Amino acid sequence: MKAEPGQIEDIITKMQDDKTGGVPIRTVKSFLSKIPSVVTGTDIVQWLMKNLSIEDPVEAIHVGSLIAAQGYIFPISDHVLTMKDDGTFYRFQAPYFWPSNCWEPENTDYAIYLCKRTMQNKARLELADYEAENLARLQRAFARKWEFIFMQAEAQVKIDRKKDKTERKILDSQERAFWDVHRPVPGCVNTTEMDIRKCRRLKNPQKVKKSVYGVTEESQSQSPVHIPSQPIRKTTKEDIRKQITFLSAQIDRHCLKMSKVAESKEPSQQRVKRWGFSFDEVLKDQVGRDQFLRFLESEFSSENLRFWLAVQDLKKQPLQDVAKRVEEIWQEFLAPGAPSAINLDSHSYEITSQNVKDGGRYTFEDAQEHIYKLMKSDSYARFLRSNAYQDLLLAKKKGKSLAGKRLTGLMQSS
Repeated sequence: MKAEPGQIEDIITKMQDDKTGGVPIRTVKSFLSKIPSVVTGTDIVQWLMKNLSIEDPVEAIHVGSLIAAQGYIFPISDHVLTMKDDGTFYRFQAPYFWPSNCWEPENTDYAIYLCKRTMQNKARLELADYEAENLARLQRAFARKWEFIFMQAEAQVKIDRKKDKTERKILDSQERAFWDVHRPVPGCVNTTEMDIRKCRRLKNPQKVKKSVYGVTEESQSQSPVHIPSQPIRKTTKEDIRKQITFLSAQIDRHCLKMSKVAESKEPSQQRVKRWGFSFDEVLKDQVGRDQFLRFLESEFSSENLRFWLAVQDLKKQPLQDVAKRVEEIWQEFLAPGAPSAINLDSHSYEITSQNVKDGGRYTFEDAQEHIYKLMKSDSYARFLRSNAYQDLLLAKKKGKSLAGKRLTGLMQSS
């Protein structure tokens, strides 16, 4: 049996819906502590049989294992992402870590995660032998940027310590399960009948993919695909117009997703916390970008983010407007005596100077990459340590606590 990403996520969503008879999620008391937000393997198998009309328990276990192998459900006691029809406790993965988001983690992300684990000094978070070996290898590989990785990990640990103990316990397990999918335990490589990302590309070959620079066209050389022989037809202006319309719609939809709740001037605590996960989380959130821009303005370096955003916008411009916009960006940020001059290394500046002579949507690609890395390695780390960001975190936490106290008071008085 094969299941597509949308089908799996629909199943997971229904499985957690109490109103429509979802799987009972409960807190279990153990000898010395409580285990929050768990379900049993038996509960999951029975739910699958009932709601997917599966008569054979073996088939239900197979379906459950396919779902677990992609990381949507995970056992809390070990790292083997399979389904068991017994009392084994499982937990649902947070939607942020769902594989359909197509987030391909880098080794630097993994290094930050392992480094953070070493700082938390809790028995349940101690590194396993293979993780300690991976950390040592990563530290050698990233020797030059290890200070930055350490600062990132340290900043996240400070944020984590302010969280509720139960919430932190759940988030720790979800984060660890995410890495069990992407950096599995040796000997426990999880295989499925299909790869979700490949499926999405094959189903929609024009699907744009995520990158640190925004959305770009999916590479046609990622995997060999047999294409039946067809008569060659000349590309017409109408074909090009349809392509532009399609890509513009994809970009607009991407931007809409990222800024769907941008109207809210007061971001939620979860939203503010997410900015500490990675620099990309700040850039793709409208409110996060606004807060980061204010911080850069206080450091008199806002031109970096404004340049990055201008280049992002250039990629969406109609072809007839591109040349004019390229010249405007050059004059504002890069030309001699530019009012908002950015600091580029000589190599990037030389490449960009040549590109401007025959300007296109990707004229500033090299310069944008340089500025992105500069903000990520320098300004972003200071932003997480800034009073502005810390005050926003504390303000949301205090607001949540105050609301909880008011609710408690109302319940006691009723």
